[in-house]
Amino acid sequence: MKRILLLLLLAVSIGASAETTIFDRIKRTRPDFAEIKKQINDRTSDYYYPRLMEEYLRNDTLMKLDKYRYLYLGYSLQEDYNPYREPAFTNLTANTVTPANMTSAQCDTIIHYANLALEDNPFDLQQMAVLISALRQRGRTGLADIWQYKFNYILMAIVSTGTGLDEENAWYVIEPQHEYILLNMMGYTVTNHLFYEPAFEYLTVVDARGAHADGFYFNIKHLLEEYYRKFPDDPNS
Repeated sequence: MKRILLLLLLAVSIGASAETTIFDRIKRTRPDFAEIKKQINDRTSDYYYPRLMEEYLRNDTLMKLDKYRYLYLGYSLQEDYNPYREPAFTNLTANTVTPANMTSAQCDTIIHYANLALEDNPFDLQQMAVLISALRQRGRTGLADIWQYKFNYILMAIVSTGTGLDEENAWYVIEPQHEYILLNMMGYTVTNHLFYEPAFEYLTVVDARGAHADGFYFNIKHLLEEYYRKFPDDPNS
């Protein structure tokens, strides 16, 4: 995990200070999953899920935070959703090189497998990050900028769910890996992962200078409910 997250920091060019500025402007509202479900299933709604996903997949850069919020959180209400599923494709090259020393052939391999992984899971942020880096290395900056836009807005959708500073204002994610990626892109390195009943995860961090900072809370109640609803025979349920 540490190696993957280091690659993410190297791969995506938002920068911690710019990211903090973006996040500071975001209105924070706790998700209402009953309302989200209503909207994404209403054919007359601007947030009808098939249309949202169609816009996302065609790389529509007119999509803003309100739509990304319904897109991201609404994915957890789709029947193919599984927050703990194994990736369909393993991007071995991305795990063995750093963006600074990738050859053209390695970039092409990473792009190929990252695209396959994202076709299987459109919110695989790890693959999205290495895809952005590989595209930039190959000079395909236009496409890299589109993926950067999508990456940014997914992170902003997460941040819009709370402050992360306490249980009452915990952030919501639809995949556990997103907790680590968000904090890394904010300039932190995760040092420990704790679970608190009934459904909170608390990640302790150090900042870019190695100094200990306040940890952050994530609410995974909805994530767990959806998982156990679909997989009631899981021995850990």
